[in-house]
Amino acid sequence: MEYFDLEDPFTTLKQHQFDTISTIFSSESDHMPCLNYLQCLKTSDFHVSFRQEAMSLVFQAQYCCNLDPYTPYLAVTYMDRFISKQEIPQGNPWVLRLLVIACISLAAKMKDIHFCYSNFQREEGFIFDASAIQRMELLVLDALNWRMRIITPFSFICFFISLFELKDPPLIQALKDRATHIIFQAGNETNLLEFKPSTIAASALLMASHELLPLQFPSFKASILCCEFVNEEKLLICFNAVMEMVINEMYTISTSSTVTPISVLDCHCNKSETEMSEKKGIKRHKLIGFCSESKRVKMSHIQPCG
Repeated sequence: MEYFDLEDPFTTLKQHQFDTISTIFSSESDHMPCLNYLQCLKTSDFHVSFRQEAMSLVFQAQYCCNLDPYTPYLAVTYMDRFISKQEIPQGNPWVLRLLVIACISLAAKMKDIHFCYSNFQREEGFIFDASAIQRMELLVLDALNWRMRIITPFSFICFFISLFELKDPPLIQALKDRATHIIFQAGNETNLLEFKPSTIAASALLMASHELLPLQFPSFKASILCCEFVNEEKLLICFNAVMEMVINEMYTISTSSTVTPISVLDCHCNKSETEMSEKKGIKRHKLIGFCSESKRVKMSHIQPCG
């Protein structure tokens, strides 16, 4: 796979002429999870806990394998889109682990970085063979229609910054860095999944400018609201949600006796002591691949060894 730049997702695709920002704005909805998934996250405890545990595993992989923050962010995005289109069987915890490994593996391939899933698996209670992982990758690719060069909030950062007409490169970089960190944080929040990537990007930049350049915040806000692609009502709702998220993070840091690294996948979903004690007693299982006779990979094809 060719290297994938989240800030410029279509730059290397010669067969597609995505050379205008309007095209990216018009296409971004196609790169979001299905609406039924968002509803499930509001009403289904299973989907909420599934996503929380999956993100916790991705977070572990990020630090265990020293991954850059963009790779786990991309993996979670793939996972959200996959779960929104594919029914997940309940009662099989190894399905979650296999999906996480497959999504991280795909994200690493898109970012052209090395991900040694065997090292990561040694930290977990299940071990999957290469065939099982490849089959799950194919299942994810099929569900996503092989659309892996996705549009994310990072695709809009430079465009929105250009509306501010700033001339100081260090200031521009500081604004971009802070907005990037906020976007990583937003990846943890299920209530932000309903917003388009461009709306999250604009909200993150406004929040960053509110912190770093408070006197210029009104003019920055006016510039973004004047953009023909921006829905003012959605932006203001999203901005308020982002502000609440940032305030909560600051409060958590200020009241915590031990400050841990902040990450896109630091979802603070630590397993309970009971879960951890159970994990220690888990017998390692070798999981085989999917049924090789099938022409089309299906979730039901995965079977653990007895």
